[in-house]
Amino acid sequence: MQFVLLLILLVVLILGPQWWVKSVLSRYSKEDQGFPGTGGELARHLLKRLSLEHVKVESAHDGQGDHYDPVSVCVRLSPQNLDGRSLTAIVTATHEVGHAIQDAAGYPPFLWRGRLVRIAQVTERLGSFLLFAVPVLTLIARAPSAGVIMFLAAVSTLGIGLIVQMTTLPVEWDASFRRAMPLLEAGYLEPSQLPAARRILRACALTYLASSLASLLNFWRWMRLVKH
Repeated sequence: MQFVLLLILLVVLILGPQWWVKSVLSRYSKEDQGFPGTGGELARHLLKRLSLEHVKVESAHDGQGDHYDPVSVCVRLSPQNLDGRSLTAIVTATHEVGHAIQDAAGYPPFLWRGRLVRIAQVTERLGSFLLFAVPVLTLIARAPSAGVIMFLAAVSTLGIGLIVQMTTLPVEWDASFRRAMPLLEAGYLEPSQLPAARRILRACALTYLASSLASLLNFWRWMRLVKH
């Protein structure tokens, strides 16, 4: 019974923030012609002002959300945020510029996250292969211990993904409240709009918190299987 209650609590903690984030972003996604430019135009303006003209601003590909790509050195915004004049578009664009600032400044947690992401991409592929290979190798070797070793190796790769998620939280918080918010407060938003901007940035941070909880739940589930 306790396991069921814990599972329900974790599901609420994971799905609850996602629902709230969608609600907040939707509330402030209405077009406002009071803004002198779109999210994409603001991103280009801020990058120029900060002497980061080498950073490109592009539309995000299908299936990709708003993000900063340190490999291509590019801020990518979803079409509604690139061409929109909503508060969500303005705040999101500034947040992604915040990541460009982190990259240019050599912000250590941002750099470490990038390295961990590259490691995770390799280990996740390896982990998927090992999980499928465990039954076959156990059968061939006719030794359960071989399967256990392979299974533990596969589960360990999930831990890398969890570390990436946990590292992402402080990076996103820094991009929002140490980089983006001071820019928005410097005259790009009316004082009456600043509380809503903070709400949007906080909602976006909760998205990563939900992802971290989901990764933690997945890792914990596999570890329970190992123990049994």
